[in-house]
Amino acid sequence: MQNKTGILILTGILTAICLYFLSFTFVSRGIKADAEAYATNKQGQVDPAKKQRYLDSLWKEDVYLGSTLQEVTERELGLGLDLQGGMHVVLEVSPSDILRSLSGNNRDPKFTQALKEATEAQKTSSTSFVDLFADRFKALAPDTKLASIFATSANRSKINYQSSDAEVRRMLNEEVNGATTRAFQIIQARVDKFGVANPNIQRLPGSGRIQIELPGVDNPERIRRLLTGAAKLEFTEVYRLNELAPALEGIGAYLVSQEAERKAALKNDATAPAAGTATTQNSLESQLAQGGKADSTATKDTAAAAAQGTALTQLFLPVGQDQLGVYLKDTARANQVLNTPEVRSLFPVDAVFAWDRKTFKSTDGKEILPLYFLRKSGGRAPLEGDVITDAANDYDDRGRPEVTMAMNAEGARKWKNLTAANIGRPVAILLDNLVYTAPNVQNEIPNGRSSISGNFTVEETKDMANVLKAGKLPAPTNIVEESVVGATLGSEAVSAGLISSAVGILLVLAFVVFYYNRAGLIADVALLINLFFLMGVMASLGAVLTMPGIAGIVLSIAMAVDANVLIFERIKEELAEGKGFKQAVHDGFQNSLSSIIDSNVTTFLTGVILFIFGTGLILGFATTLIIGILTSLFAAIFITRLLLEYYIRNGKTLTFSSSWAKNLFADSNFDFVSRRKLYYTVSSVIIGLGIISVLIKGFGLGVDFKGGRSYVIRFEKAVSTDDVRNSLEGVLGSSPEVKTYGGASIGDNNQVKVTTSYLVDDNSQGADKRAEATIYKGLSNIQGNPARIESSQKVGPTIAYDLLTSALWSILLAVAAVFTYILIRFKKMAFGYGAVVAMFHDVLIILAIFSIFNGWLPFSLDVDQAFVGAVLTIMGYSMNDTVVVFDRIREYLAENKGKKESIPVIINNALNSTLSRTAVTGFSTILVLLVLFIFGGETIRGFSFAMLIGVVVGTYSSLFVATPIVVDSLSRDQEKDSGTPSAPVEKKTGFDAVPADFTTADPSTPDEFVAKKEKKVKTPLIRPSQS
Repeated sequence: MQNKTGILILTGILTAICLYFLSFTFVSRGIKADAEAYATNKQGQVDPAKKQRYLDSLWKEDVYLGSTLQEVTERELGLGLDLQGGMHVVLEVSPSDILRSLSGNNRDPKFTQALKEATEAQKTSSTSFVDLFADRFKALAPDTKLASIFATSANRSKINYQSSDAEVRRMLNEEVNGATTRAFQIIQARVDKFGVANPNIQRLPGSGRIQIELPGVDNPERIRRLLTGAAKLEFTEVYRLNELAPALEGIGAYLVSQEAERKAALKNDATAPAAGTATTQNSLESQLAQGGKADSTATKDTAAAAAQGTALTQLFLPVGQDQLGVYLKDTARANQVLNTPEVRSLFPVDAVFAWDRKTFKSTDGKEILPLYFLRKSGGRAPLEGDVITDAANDYDDRGRPEVTMAMNAEGARKWKNLTAANIGRPVAILLDNLVYTAPNVQNEIPNGRSSISGNFTVEETKDMANVLKAGKLPAPTNIVEESVVGATLGSEAVSAGLISSAVGILLVLAFVVFYYNRAGLIADVALLINLFFLMGVMASLGAVLTMPGIAGIVLSIAMAVDANVLIFERIKEELAEGKGFKQAVHDGFQNSLSSIIDSNVTTFLTGVILFIFGTGLILGFATTLIIGILTSLFAAIFITRLLLEYYIRNGKTLTFSSSWAKNLFADSNFDFVSRRKLYYTVSSVIIGLGIISVLIKGFGLGVDFKGGRSYVIRFEKAVSTDDVRNSLEGVLGSSPEVKTYGGASIGDNNQVKVTTSYLVDDNSQGADKRAEATIYKGLSNIQGNPARIESSQKVGPTIAYDLLTSALWSILLAVAAVFTYILIRFKKMAFGYGAVVAMFHDVLIILAIFSIFNGWLPFSLDVDQAFVGAVLTIMGYSMNDTVVVFDRIREYLAENKGKKESIPVIINNALNSTLSRTAVTGFSTILVLLVLFIFGGETIRGFSFAMLIGVVVGTYSSLFVATPIVVDSLSRDQEKDSGTPSAPVEKKTGFDAVPADFTTADPSTPDEFVAKKEKKVKTPLIRPSQS
């Protein structure tokens, strides 16, 4: 082996690097274990606050190699959301609000309609929002230039009234992209100050979206406020209620008139006698209310005023001289009244209303939300948050949490003037249009200091100070995708993942030794070193380990077996030809290298495509798959070689097969190609049944492809999906999809997965909380079986469309990449056609099975992102197998070039020579996937099922789809070149299949063929093994 010293040095360097980065994981886990032991009482209960205090005390202290605990934690191999719980969020900066702001809040009806239509169109389009809007606006107002909307004084430096539509479009796109960049920076600053270990924040290229992953967080509502709050801070004056007395009286009159109109409508709908009775009764009530003096005008005026006052106080309760109050259940009605043009016209032009951030309870226990009337000239507050230079959580003189703020010079001057002008009056401090506090000003505040105090928790003041310091978002952000995994579900996933990984890897290691004897031990050592390198590289890159990532690790181990199988089978072949051990090892590595590289490159290409287009869990799978392929190549080509040469140097020899497996495939002579029309027919029938199933029943689409909300709900006892569906239908307004969601093993029926479209288009801050409360309300109808939500997911319709489009592009790009690579490597279109048809065949078979059996199996067969990841990996595996077969076919064709032997005979011999490798690799991979399927938990059960079926189908397609297509294509080429029909292979099965009309293709007789077979060590026609 050349450059042995260099390989040893490189291996040593890699080992040192991996040990260094993995050591941070062990140190971090050790300190966390110490913290848990410190916080555990004699009853075995852990005090979370005590544990956190222990960790906080070391957070900024050096604990390992000059690194603080914070730095150690950041460098450890982190666990993904599915393994430790947490929250995954995709935010989208509202482009509609940005355009509305850039237009100076233009009220042109066509502009408003264009924004509305563009927002709706974006749900099913990948075109930028600006282009969608511009096209809609041009359709609605063909003679109006965009500059007439956007050439405001604020945009004067960018465009003017003479600017073309193209220039305005360019400016709008730049502004939207700039707003997304600023939003990303602000969100990043907020999350960094929040204190989450190993957060992952990234912009999703080409989408204008921001993805945030926060492992371990257990308060989703707090995170939603942190991420979506615009942090728009305002300081403004407050109207006293006596200053608005005429307007409030007008509201009372409006309410009375509305009630009168309602009663009149009811009278008109009633029968005449009933109407007369009602009139008499109403007159009597009126007279009683007026004290029997119905003919007194003054009394009528008094009664009317009393009625108006009663109507007003029934909706708006007087709770102080500066604020009204509204019962929480009546806030929607109050908003409707206050926003009607008739009521708006009653107030001064600078008056606006705003709600308090918190409710309080009345004496009868009802919740009341305070309402303020504020003074804003031109709709703007006299002082805004852009003057804030610092903010911190603190405590007031009564020990209550508060937020203190410092202002710049301009802010200090304005604050001094504002407080001086309002001594003895309240000044409201608003954050995101909610009143946080409205204290009376005692005296002028000249130093630019202020505070927000009230009934806050320490967490709330910390978050408030955090968002104020990070700055105001340039536009509102909407959560278009969200996933919350509870800690319980995460710990179960860890357990399932560790068990499935350990069992899968141990079974593969045992099988390799069982099949290859002592040589199998060398392969096992190389596989374990490969695993060590894989984990070390992941730790050095700051990768996060997810459940699909664990699947990727185990799968990469199984596929690493393939490289060793190719090497060992080729060495066995060289030994069978009479070569010495040293020469056989050298030639075996040399001759198997092409197959190893070609087969791994195709899988690597699909992994790269998954990495580019995947998000969340699929990204974790792609990361481990790519790293696993690279480390397995290094381990197989170099580590295995070093270990084998150690045996050679010490004069030792190895056996490369167990006694039972020594001649297992030695005389294989199956007729693979003559029945290819039958194989085409079988595949076509299955695909045809799948198409019929898709047309009739379709697929079970996951929530990430169809949009909606999904919840994994755990009950204390077994539950029927029909009971859950019926209980939720009444509160959700439509029937949700309810499926059993298995636990750690198949057959658990105390968990369900509920999918619904309830409030999916509602992007308001409280929508998620209301949806969850509605789910709990429905579940309360199931008596005697308490339930809790273990995880939740929300995907908006826009991102669902984008994910589906991305999935389709991923598959098409994978096909194109593999076709191009095979065309370059094999230099014949026939191989490219065969590979592409085999890939589409595998995809269509998997789709058919998922459609046909959806709803019939005791686990989910949803088509979602994980399924697409499985399909792409299947394509990679199938190509891995196909390329190895093609590589041997190419070798056999080269050896027989110029001979008269037919294409079917040559290719049939090549297939038989690869049979041992195909069986060993296929069995070891199926073994691993079977373990993942049984023990891997529900998170990856559908994924592992697709992979399991895909490996079987992929192996089948390599032998019975891809290769027959190559046979047909090359046979036609041979006929064109020679003008003689290619000799068919006799339709005969078993180990004795021989070519029909053999003498046409080769002057040898069948007896001579048999004699050749008996002397295959020297002049093999059908080789006993493969590469």
